[in-house]
Amino acid sequence: MADFQGNPKQQLISELHNFAAVGDKVRLTTLLSHSPSLINETAENGWTALMYAVRNGHFEIVQALLERGCDRSVTNRSNQTALDIATFWGYKSIANLLANVKGGLEPLLQSSEIREHENYFCRTFLDRKSEKRVDSKWLDMKQKDPTTVYVLFTNLSPLATSDGSDSSSQYPKVKLHRLYYKDVKEYLEHPETVTLIFLGLEIPVKSDSLPARNENEPNEDECNGLAAWFALSIDKPTAERFIQEHQNCYFLQPPMPALLHFSENEAGVVAQARSALAWDSRYQFCPTCGSATKLEDGGYRKACLKGDCPSHQGIHNTCYPRVDPVVIMQVIHPDGNHCLLGRKKRFPSGMFSCLAGFVEPGETIENAVRREVEEESGVKVGHVQYVSCQPWPMPSSLMIGCIAVAVSTEIKVDNIEIEDARWFSREQIVEILNTRNQSAFFIPPHQAIAHQLIKHWIGMNASL
Repeated sequence: MADFQGNPKQQLISELHNFAAVGDKVRLTTLLSHSPSLINETAENGWTALMYAVRNGHFEIVQALLERGCDRSVTNRSNQTALDIATFWGYKSIANLLANVKGGLEPLLQSSEIREHENYFCRTFLDRKSEKRVDSKWLDMKQKDPTTVYVLFTNLSPLATSDGSDSSSQYPKVKLHRLYYKDVKEYLEHPETVTLIFLGLEIPVKSDSLPARNENEPNEDECNGLAAWFALSIDKPTAERFIQEHQNCYFLQPPMPALLHFSENEAGVVAQARSALAWDSRYQFCPTCGSATKLEDGGYRKACLKGDCPSHQGIHNTCYPRVDPVVIMQVIHPDGNHCLLGRKKRFPSGMFSCLAGFVEPGETIENAVRREVEEESGVKVGHVQYVSCQPWPMPSSLMIGCIAVAVSTEIKVDNIEIEDARWFSREQIVEILNTRNQSAFFIPPHQAIAHQLIKHWIGMNASL
């Protein structure tokens, strides 16, 4: 323990935090009865007694601190609240207590009360309405509806406009250029030359004046009254003619990093549309017999045009949109104070990121993490814990974010996928996160799950 001679207050704060961490309720409550003002005091890392109690799963300590009026909204140096810590470590009872406590009420033990972490490309304002994809008459009606929104693509690049709100960036903030039936009618009259994907219906804004209804029961009138969204892909010559006639918009190029400058809501729509269109463009033929295919079910299934193809006899050979699972992991040094980051040859100069790799058939997430880390860096991994995920439409991956604890430290890069890998200290990462000054290295932008995993590790106690 640090020497607090001459600073009795720091000594008391340290004792309070220790009592919270080990779950000593008697000593903690006794200390607070004599010094109640210490309850929200923080350590050097920004952690409070509540955070230490939460980290170690001491429900009664958390409850006692809440009853004494501790501040649940305090954030540590990594911008994490006590609720964030409880959610990560899987303490559902404590998380629900933190999320629902009002004047000392008992916790509501419902995991739905805990908000999941949301990464870029995850949010959307559309209800996909997958049950409507097989209703061709309804889809045809929606296509002609004047309120229906069309998002135009060519070669996987969305039609966008700039709002000029981020002049400091090479890529200003952009937004989708919304078109309507009258704008795309001529393209829809030639379905053989375009690709059309039903994206969903706009989620209605909740209002207290609206009558309640059973959400499990379909409401046809409501569906018919909500604006539908479609992605429409046209070929390059048609796109060039369109731009000549509409000077206030452009097809976004290149896809990276320009796609990271949409709003959170529109980024989710772009991820859905771009991934579906990429699948359509890359899988033009039946995987069973090699014949041509056609899109069905609103753009989410391909059917073989050959009548006697075996794929018509069951669903096992039908072609659906492809999603590639990828593990991406923040590897922690056994000392808890360093993390492993690597760089690929194609990365911008100076950028390091979390290691990542595709999940193989018959492989668990945990084993994929261990295999990929060892293959790329030579480091062996023990414990693996899931954190959050992110759709990544380049063209259609699902990034499965994990924290992994190393059991060895020697680095031997494979020089195939990774050209360099290093252990970085907590202090180095904090400096990069907190400053925008030019440095010897940098990490991916905040829209990438790698950035969020790195921040997540910074919020973890070094002794965890």
